[in-house]
Amino acid sequence: MHILLLLILVLSCQLSAISPVYASGACDADCTKCHTLSTTEVQGILVKIKNPEAKILKIQMSPARGLWEVAVENKGQRGLFYVDFSKKYLIAGPIIEVNAAVDRTKERVDELNKGRRIDRSKIPLKNALLLGDKNAAKKIIVFTDPDCPFCGKFHAELKKVVEQRRDIAFYIKLLPLIKLHPDAYWKSVSVVCEKSLKLLEDNFDKKSIPKTDCKTDEIDKNIKLAERLGITGTPTAIMPDGSVQVGFLEADKLIKMIDSAKKKGTGK
Repeated sequence: MHILLLLILVLSCQLSAISPVYASGACDADCTKCHTLSTTEVQGILVKIKNPEAKILKIQMSPARGLWEVAVENKGQRGLFYVDFSKKYLIAGPIIEVNAAVDRTKERVDELNKGRRIDRSKIPLKNALLLGDKNAAKKIIVFTDPDCPFCGKFHAELKKVVEQRRDIAFYIKLLPLIKLHPDAYWKSVSVVCEKSLKLLEDNFDKKSIPKTDCKTDEIDKNIKLAERLGITGTPTAIMPDGSVQVGFLEADKLIKMIDSAKKKGTGK
């Protein structure tokens, strides 16, 4: 399977198709004295899995014994995979420390993406759905998929935010992940053609929505835009300073993140 697809699934928390690696503890000895993994060797692995363009950010020991952790960036998206000491096997998926019940992979991915910024000026908002007051001082851009379960949960949190804060508004761009949700494309077209936030919310609420005959290239443009920006999972929220939040976040934590972001433009 294409490594980027696996990384996408990890980052968007859609892990049902991936078997996680569980670790009860880290390597006690200094494994680097006996085992090495060079940048050249990783480049060879990337070529074999048909991702030669991926940039290698860092190679280090993983929290689990017997595995190297490789951090990579491709089209603006940062993620991890693991290589065993024999260098015969590549593992894409979460390492969970059993005793602490902590997803160590997610921790590292969050670290990698902490400094990531997206140029909001490259994102047209003319046809975005507006949730909140158009005159709000703080504008957040959200890429969402109508059939993504986490997107529906996240949208409910967005509504809580605008109820609490009139100075925050969300501009919603439809980004159907077609391979995961085949019906998401036509649903996105229907929502965009009707310019209806209600249709999107009805769909999130598991209500039937009409399939329109409307012709639009808006969704195709969104898909291409997301690819250029390195947005590969949903939901993805882009803060006023261009910082990125991938995945579900509760309203109170989202508000803190928005307030801590330094405004660098409206993204219009």
